[in-house]
Amino acid sequence: MKTVQRFSSVFFVILITTILLSCEKLHHSDPLDPFRKFSMERDLIVVISDMHLGADLAYAECKDNLPALEEFLTQIRESSNVKELVIAGDLLDEWFVPAPINTYQGKDQSDFVKRIAETNKGVFNVLKRIIRERKILVTYVPGNHDLTITEENVDLILPGIKQKRDPELGLGTYSPEGYPKIVIEHGHRYNFFCSPDPFSNQDIAPGTILPPGYFFTRIAALYVSQGHPTVEVVIPPVTPNTSGDESQNLLFSYFKLWEWTLNMFTIENNFNEDIIVTNIDKFNGTYSVNDLLPYQETPGGFIDVNLYNGIQENWVQRQEHNHVLVPIPAQQAIAGSALASETDNQAAVQYFLNPKSNVRIVVFGHSHVPTMISSFDHLNQKSIYVNSGTWIDDNPNRTTMNFVVITPQKGDCCSKTHVRLYNFENEVITLMAEDSVRL
Repeated sequence: MKTVQRFSSVFFVILITTILLSCEKLHHSDPLDPFRKFSMERDLIVVISDMHLGADLAYAECKDNLPALEEFLTQIRESSNVKELVIAGDLLDEWFVPAPINTYQGKDQSDFVKRIAETNKGVFNVLKRIIRERKILVTYVPGNHDLTITEENVDLILPGIKQKRDPELGLGTYSPEGYPKIVIEHGHRYNFFCSPDPFSNQDIAPGTILPPGYFFTRIAALYVSQGHPTVEVVIPPVTPNTSGDESQNLLFSYFKLWEWTLNMFTIENNFNEDIIVTNIDKFNGTYSVNDLLPYQETPGGFIDVNLYNGIQENWVQRQEHNHVLVPIPAQQAIAGSALASETDNQAAVQYFLNPKSNVRIVVFGHSHVPTMISSFDHLNQKSIYVNSGTWIDDNPNRTTMNFVVITPQKGDCCSKTHVRLYNFENEVITLMAEDSVRL
């Protein structure tokens, strides 16, 4: 009898120990399998961005990856440890539309977003179900490709979604509730070509906020739709203004960036053809590449431009309007417009090295370059920046289907906040980078 009792006692201890160990494991995210279906609590914050869902799959950047995105979101929905899903911009794509196409097809923005939801029905069905079930909070922060899409129109296709927006259209900065040292934003606020511009073109389109990146993207989309043509490009030369005027120097730098762009995305059309159909955000004209390209009548003479005339001079006002905490010099902003590293750098400049900031974890999207960088802030405290990458089909020389998982620290003295960067290619979750910090 005593033997039986001893055996029962040992079995009971083993059973209790096993249960406790299992519960302990359920409290922690597995780096190789972050989305558990049986967990004791919901604590994970998942961040995705740059899905670029379009209204027409004939030219949308995310087409082949749609089934994987739907499966990924389904895994989020079925998990029992995800607390919040943050969509950090460029969910909807109002920019990547070949230049000659009328984006709204003669209708309005609400019709356009409804077409996006219908075209990407599987993805939106899962998102709406997650929102409707209320187990996981879904938060949306605007990006540059959905810059002008209003709160009402986002809510039209994703009713009940939480939207974190600045008072000014096209921007938002988000800290999950209870975590003020974590900041999530798209990252376009700091980009000369992509941040809202309510100062340029007001004589042409009063009230517009579209930056020049919008027109660049329309040209790039045309280049893709034409099958990446390799044609000779002849760009009228512009040389530095001999006066040495700072504004003219900046406009020359602006020209050089356009020159690089047009040599990279070589379209079949002549630059004087009116091919860029707008009818969006107060614009109603049709424009040529030459309308965007700075020009010069005589070598070394005055440099001028039609669209975005004076953009090099209003950058200071533009940053103030867009609540940029640490102003970026115009020359640096223009030169860094096409560099992912400049977006990454601004996480440190605006947050970690800013004496007025106590933020220790920053998540950006925008650049499509998934990366994680650890550094030290102005108080010599460890800080983590991570870029959430993209879900577009073709992300040359980089992975796609990226996402970030933040596991907040527990209340004990030794716990840390873990940040992990993954991809979901071939519907397999692969850990790309990870780090942790005690907040």
